[in-house]
Amino acid sequence: MIVFEFGGYGTRLRPLTLTSPKSLVPFCNLPIVEHQIAAAVECGVDHVVLAVGFQPEHMQHALKEMEAKYGVKITCSIETEPLGTAGPLYLARDILLSDDEPVFVFNSDVICDFPLKDLLRFHKNHGREGTIVVTKVEDPSRFGVVVYDDQTGKIDRFVEKPKEFVGDRINAGLYILSNSVIEQRVHPRFMMIETDVFPQMAVDGQLYCFQLEGYWADIGQPKDYLKGMSMHLNFLSQKNDENKAKPHEKLVRCIPGVEIVGNVLIDPTAKIGEGSKLGPDVTIGPGVIIGRGCRVKGSAVMDNAVISDYATVSGSIIGWKSRVGSWTRVDPMTVAAESVDIKPELYINGAFLLPFKAIKDSVPINGQVIM
Repeated sequence: MIVFEFGGYGTRLRPLTLTSPKSLVPFCNLPIVEHQIAAAVECGVDHVVLAVGFQPEHMQHALKEMEAKYGVKITCSIETEPLGTAGPLYLARDILLSDDEPVFVFNSDVICDFPLKDLLRFHKNHGREGTIVVTKVEDPSRFGVVVYDDQTGKIDRFVEKPKEFVGDRINAGLYILSNSVIEQRVHPRFMMIETDVFPQMAVDGQLYCFQLEGYWADIGQPKDYLKGMSMHLNFLSQKNDENKAKPHEKLVRCIPGVEIVGNVLIDPTAKIGEGSKLGPDVTIGPGVIIGRGCRVKGSAVMDNAVISDYATVSGSIIGWKSRVGSWTRVDPMTVAAESVDIKPELYINGAFLLPFKAIKDSVPINGQVIM
């Protein structure tokens, strides 16, 4: 069994989440939640619980398609009020306690190589109540640091945003919990698993950590989304080199009449105009049309968007069904939400463009929100 926590309103990923649940926002041409479901199914999970609190009705059709695609049962556990990161486990307890197997728990913003089989094996071997996946970061002072025994992995304590160095491993937002945690340690109220549950488990000697060796990213904000996309494309490049990539993971190395630089992921239904240059670190979604002579780098162009002739898009996110006019230049960190129409021959500099807007004038000042 596995729980994906998609409660809240996805505010950090706005304006993309103004018209879509965060779980269904595309990431490297699949909804965020589908990356996690695919990893769970590979580990043998046959029942997924999705803890949601925003736009659950918008998810039903997509989830039914994923159920059929992956042969997995998906149940939505709907929060009527915010419950934090531990409360949703109590809300879904009847489902989670229906068998004796431990439960995986994922934070919604996490993308990594999901070593779930190794994590499950480690958890069963140490035999305690919980395991947290930890990852190494360059600047631990920005995070809560996990202090643990290097030999056994047993967690001693947590230090929030340390001023002096105590370690460089942080909570990666992936856990595996035995049933006793859900039975005894979570309650029907707002609770944060990181502050209300894990510290006491550590005091009781019931919490261990599993070190993540591969890449990891929190993609909950646009700048982190693009950084995570770059890391994921590099991961896919390694899979391509080893002939392990699935069809939707195959990077494009060559298109006649088009220059490809570095890692570029293009859906087969997309159309790319002659003389365009794509990459590095670009994803082109289903139904996208890229015109002639375009330059796209470090960007995500989502489903059914159009980049018109001779436009330039750098370090930005172009949302589904949006259009960039010909000869327009879009600079980092622009985020165009759903169905934004950017007219020709404009300059857009790091703007946040809300859904269904027609942008008729340049936006030269970085960070503006166009409502």
